[in-house]
Amino acid sequence: MILVNNIKLPLDTDFNNFKSALKKHSALKGVIITDAKLYKRSVDARRKDDLHFCCSALISVSGGENKALKRLKNSKIYLEEKYEFKTVENHSGERPVVVGFGPAGIFAAYTLAKAGLKPIVLERGKAVDQRTEDVKSFWEGKELNTESNVQFGEGGAGTFSDGKLTTGINDRRCRTVLEIFHENGANENILTEAKAHIGTDVLALVIKNIREKIISLGGEIRFSSRLDKINSKDGAVCSVEVSTRESRYTLPCDRLILAIGHSARDTLYMLKDINIEMVRKPFAVGVRIEHKQNDINRALYGNFANHPALSAADYKLAVHLPSGRGVYTFCMCPGGFVVNASSENKRLAVNGMSYSLRDGENANSALLCEVLPDDLEGDDVLAGIEFQRKLEQAAYNLASGSGVPVQTVGSYLFGENTSPTVTPTVKPSAVYTDISEIFPDFINTSLRDGIKAFGIKISGFDSKGAVLTAPESRSSCPVRILRDSNFCSLSLNHLYPSGEGAGYAGGIMSAAVDGIKTAEAVIDSFL
Repeated sequence: MILVNNIKLPLDTDFNNFKSALKKHSALKGVIITDAKLYKRSVDARRKDDLHFCCSALISVSGGENKALKRLKNSKIYLEEKYEFKTVENHSGERPVVVGFGPAGIFAAYTLAKAGLKPIVLERGKAVDQRTEDVKSFWEGKELNTESNVQFGEGGAGTFSDGKLTTGINDRRCRTVLEIFHENGANENILTEAKAHIGTDVLALVIKNIREKIISLGGEIRFSSRLDKINSKDGAVCSVEVSTRESRYTLPCDRLILAIGHSARDTLYMLKDINIEMVRKPFAVGVRIEHKQNDINRALYGNFANHPALSAADYKLAVHLPSGRGVYTFCMCPGGFVVNASSENKRLAVNGMSYSLRDGENANSALLCEVLPDDLEGDDVLAGIEFQRKLEQAAYNLASGSGVPVQTVGSYLFGENTSPTVTPTVKPSAVYTDISEIFPDFINTSLRDGIKAFGIKISGFDSKGAVLTAPESRSSCPVRILRDSNFCSLSLNHLYPSGEGAGYAGGIMSAAVDGIKTAEAVIDSFL
């Protein structure tokens, strides 16, 4: 089919009669459309008096696709590119092992299973149902389970998030990822919404269904199975040592995908001990900022805020400060909640989460300040981890271990005794305090300047009654495990670092795509 981009349509367009709407599109004059379906849709809200949809469509035409493309002569109109999974015939060697069952690990394992390689997945956390119970218990004020929490377990950190499926990468595998999510229970609209999300409530079901698909193809998922050590022989992976709740064992393997996620700090220290080459990379830390969702809707959509075709408004902001440092928003959760995302005892981290309906009273987003390798003390490659830990420990101590630190924007910016106009959503409890005590001066200065700058871009963003929750310290991994063009570690043959924890992704979609590409490299090594 032919993919047509940059189609402007009004908010009241009848998408059930999409073909008729397309016939009026000037770029398609001269061709006869025999079938059409919506491919992607976003809201263009740059002009508050002219909100509209910007769409792309897949069309079938009369007289042949190539002939139609020659007639149209438009760079925004081209043939759809399909992705095909690779296969390996009659593989009789050892089964590849995937460490981690977050987005990168899930899609790496899925790709290997589709190839006929019957992967073994090692996931240190629990299956999603049992993991969810552990997380709920922690949010109710009970003890943290350091192996089953918001960071560790089936689905990775993204399980307790918005399930956001946006990405800046341009890769044909992105569509495949969306199709797999949809085939396994996600709403069909993730295929068409430019800012698609699944929601944490639906994502749990989708992940379980993908897991069962991997198993049906011969794969195996071992939960509560933590990678403790990688063994090598003649410069290549030969086995891994695994701990479970009951025992420790050695698993032979000659292909190992490392999809550990950004919070597997002990694993990164293990890699350092066995001389796996890593480098520091930029990362970011900051806070979660909460506003009333209705206020965000009005600020972004104006008089169209209550239009039935529009969902809860979201935003993505960035500023390059005069100091040279960047501040930006990340993982904005419309109608969502701030959650306690800790994974280490006496250290505290927060994140954002939304359910599929995004119908909560508040909007929240990470508000992050760039941290550069030169900001870190010493020359330890893992200094970024210790930087994060220092913030998390300070936050835990500031709230006396009994809750999560919060502060109004007015208090944080100006030292004023400002009452909140937003009720904090974080559990088990919000502790009002001075969150500036958590961060070094350069972060506090940058966050304050960023809030003021974003208040110019979105009316009310810098409202004194808005609430900040701290710290958001796990937005990305502070190191990169170096790999070559074949996705293999520079230090150890047949070790394949992948996803966020390896420093090659930043979100569900990019991690999933990196997992597929890493698995393809493993498949190619067998061909």
